[in-house]
Amino acid sequence: MKNLEKHIIRSNGTLRNCLEQLNAIDDDSSMTLFVVDEQDKMIGAVTDGDTRRALLKGAEIDAPITEVMFKDFRYLKKDQHNVNDILKLKEEGIKLIPLLGGNREILAMVDFEEMESLLPVDAVIMAGGKGLRLRPLTDKTPKPLLRIGEKPILAHTIDRLRRFGIQHIHISINYLGDQIENYFGDGSSDGISIEYIREKVPLGTIGALGNLKNLANGYVLVMNSDLLTTIDYEDFFKAFCDSGADMAIATIPYEVEIPYAILETDQQNVTSLKEKPTYTHFSNAGIYLCRREVIKYIPKDKFYNATDLIEDLISKGRKVVYYQILGYWLDIGKPDDFQKAQRDITHLRL
Repeated sequence: MKNLEKHIIRSNGTLRNCLEQLNAIDDDSSMTLFVVDEQDKMIGAVTDGDTRRALLKGAEIDAPITEVMFKDFRYLKKDQHNVNDILKLKEEGIKLIPLLGGNREILAMVDFEEMESLLPVDAVIMAGGKGLRLRPLTDKTPKPLLRIGEKPILAHTIDRLRRFGIQHIHISINYLGDQIENYFGDGSSDGISIEYIREKVPLGTIGALGNLKNLANGYVLVMNSDLLTTIDYEDFFKAFCDSGADMAIATIPYEVEIPYAILETDQQNVTSLKEKPTYTHFSNAGIYLCRREVIKYIPKDKFYNATDLIEDLISKGRKVVYYQILGYWLDIGKPDDFQKAQRDITHLRL
């Protein structure tokens, strides 16, 4: 998110004030000011180009900014925008857009050169495991805080969520959880909100959602804390919304090569022969999207896995779909995976 103050100008300002403020902006990609009235309500926008055109047309340097500003400006409304709105803005080449509250007050500046999207999603990261297969690395350090390159695994995950505008993050902690909480704090220094779900006993891969409070959005992204991935969260979210499903499972393709000729049969009759075929299956990637109301199916304070939720939803006739990750994905579960992550991180844009 961009710094608010340097992009806001008061409605009693002049063209001269506007030029001075634009001159102080050190980023050529965001040479736009947003005009607010005495009640902090946004009433217009003015760009560097608008000021130059106004001067060329003979405007006085001390003319009111309200005579120059563009009144039919573009914006996003908190809790009322959707991913298609974001895609349209990006297609039109709009780089900087204000996010407005209910009284048209400016809550944030969204810069699409820094951010990929602004998704109305809460994220829940499951970070309570002991990382037994990575011992002795995890004897005194929780697996999410093991460093991949220059920062911990979980920091890579949170930074990527931030790039997609996911600002409300919940982290489920248990084993050495105090270290995780001390490292990330409440997220305010990074412009996000982080809350912690403290598991007194292990609750499985999704059971912590039963104790989830203070959800800010109608959609919940759930993921394991030991993943390194370039998944496109915006595309995942759009595909999920378009499907009309209650839950979506991110998947990775897994190919099985059969080293023999395979017979296809009908009872005792051979109908065809496939020579050393390869079959592609879709494996669970440990990342899920669901509607907020799905949480009611998750019991409180009980061990409950994501697979339990999937089976329960299917048995109740609810719609569950899958989404194929086309980018990079790695589950850092074993020492070999940890070493691979160290090699791969230098080539990834997370």
